[in-house]
Amino acid sequence: MSTDHARTVSQICATYGNDATRLLDICRQVQGTLGCVDDDSIDAIAATLELPRVEVESLVTFYSFLSKQKKGRVVIRLCNDIIDRLLGFDQVLAAFSEELGIEPGQTTADGITLETTACIGMSDQAPAALVNEVPVTELNSDRARLIVRELRRHMDPRRLVTKLGDGNNAHELVRSMVWNNIRRHSSAADDPSGATAGPRLILSPNTRPEAMRKALSISPAEVIRAIKTSRLRGRGGAGFPTGMKWEFTRAAPGTRKVVICNADEGEPGTFKDRVLLTERPDRIFAGMTIAGYAIGANEGILYLRAEYAYLVPYLEMVLRKRREAGLLGPDVLGKGKQCFDIRIQMGAGAYVCGEETALISSCEGRRGDPKNRPPFPAQRGYLGLPTCVNNVETLCAVTKIMEEGPASFCEHGNQQSSGTKLLSVSGDCLRPGIYEVEFGTRLSRVLELAGGEDAIAVQVGGPSGQMVGPDRFDHNICFDDLGTGGSVMLFGPRRNLLEVVHAFLEFFEHESCGYCTPCRVGIVQLRLVLERVMAGRGEPGDLDSMERIGKTMRQASRCGLGQTAANPVLSSLKNLRSVYEALVRPAELGRRRGFDLAAAVHLGEVLAGRQSTHT
Repeated sequence: MSTDHARTVSQICATYGNDATRLLDICRQVQGTLGCVDDDSIDAIAATLELPRVEVESLVTFYSFLSKQKKGRVVIRLCNDIIDRLLGFDQVLAAFSEELGIEPGQTTADGITLETTACIGMSDQAPAALVNEVPVTELNSDRARLIVRELRRHMDPRRLVTKLGDGNNAHELVRSMVWNNIRRHSSAADDPSGATAGPRLILSPNTRPEAMRKALSISPAEVIRAIKTSRLRGRGGAGFPTGMKWEFTRAAPGTRKVVICNADEGEPGTFKDRVLLTERPDRIFAGMTIAGYAIGANEGILYLRAEYAYLVPYLEMVLRKRREAGLLGPDVLGKGKQCFDIRIQMGAGAYVCGEETALISSCEGRRGDPKNRPPFPAQRGYLGLPTCVNNVETLCAVTKIMEEGPASFCEHGNQQSSGTKLLSVSGDCLRPGIYEVEFGTRLSRVLELAGGEDAIAVQVGGPSGQMVGPDRFDHNICFDDLGTGGSVMLFGPRRNLLEVVHAFLEFFEHESCGYCTPCRVGIVQLRLVLERVMAGRGEPGDLDSMERIGKTMRQASRCGLGQTAANPVLSSLKNLRSVYEALVRPAELGRRRGFDLAAAVHLGEVLAGRQSTHT
């Protein structure tokens, strides 16, 4: 390692106080400065932080945005989730490859790397890509070629933004071409029929500190009681009662406690948190502060997915202004009742970090490996401290509840699911975007609002949710019917639904941490059997086999990813079984149609030097 190289790594470590719990931040900065975290850098980091070398290398190889191999000065990451694939991903990738003269995973001589990546939170304006940290949206082949030519002239991704998006996307600290696509609340002038009018709780623009003033005017126990009275349940998908989670955390032994906001929305087809982070950050930070007061925490962490790094300068500005206004810091609102501050922890590209124990591991500067439970985070979470993890939308709801009271919140929704839900609607529809609907709204109404009435299937809740057909479009969006963290993907009559299921399995296969056998092996087995069915070589027994594998994964996997990774198969088999049955037929007597003898013995023939006689 050169002296300059070693000095750079040493200076970066010193920036974070040589704190091993900030290892992820250190590796991210080394990657951004040197273009990689190579073996020499890993050695230097390990020595400086007094960590086992394997711990540093393990982290670097875990996160997709980190690399031991040097990348170009500019990295183009083209999103390859199912919505992007359906809307032109193949053509855009081919154009990038042709214009650059390289394949994905390679780097040009002038320093441009081309990669594909999972969902980047832009499904409402797909195909999309990240060029370094700059999102570019609504791509086509011509734009891809133009982007390459522009980059070769100036190598500055920021100059690709020639038209700014709406709202705070046009803020001087954001300056992105992203559009919020908030569809649910058009004004009467835009929509005289009132078809898109509806409740406006989470998206309400009020930024006054009224919610915090009300919270600090009562006791922490009374704040928790208000949240419990509102019947607020976590909006990340699991739906655990928020007030109960706060109560458990407050009751846990220890004087130091932590609030974490989970802003790692990696579920394909989900982008609601992107809009809230852009347009309602004050609501999020107020909700975190209220949670901190309720559970007795002095510190908060916003865990932000790497794909939203373009929002960091803006979010840091919001935090700074809140400190200046006395809404964060050693004496919140000058009442002598709370000391609380928030820092932003960046992720580095790992879907599994959306699971709360994996997210906590990542905040601690480690691989995002899920932890066994118990103990639960409320008992022993971040750095072994009682920790409350809440979703972005949940915290916005907390602010609304404290502003207007739990009774007002409960006026919306139904008995099991109070309030409203933000839906990220994408796919085969006329109006993709964000919709705020009351819990209990029928899925068919959502399709009507989005202009997707001709859908033959809808994936509710992202790949880990469920695929439903027209016979279930009259069911309700709520926790006890069609539960969802927010993603609603529509698929029209031209789509092959098994290709959609296959894409979801590929996603889970790539994103699995690989720790436990049911998940690691089960996903691959499901994919192989599905491919056999799609190729026309499937038998009725294959459908039963997929159900057995999926149910085993659900019961035996270690974390939420493995427990839900089979859902694309299980739910489509349950709700759209005829799609599978149309492709399978019984084997001939004594033969299995799905067994390819030539392929099975080919490797043995090669090793033995024999010529195959099979046809």
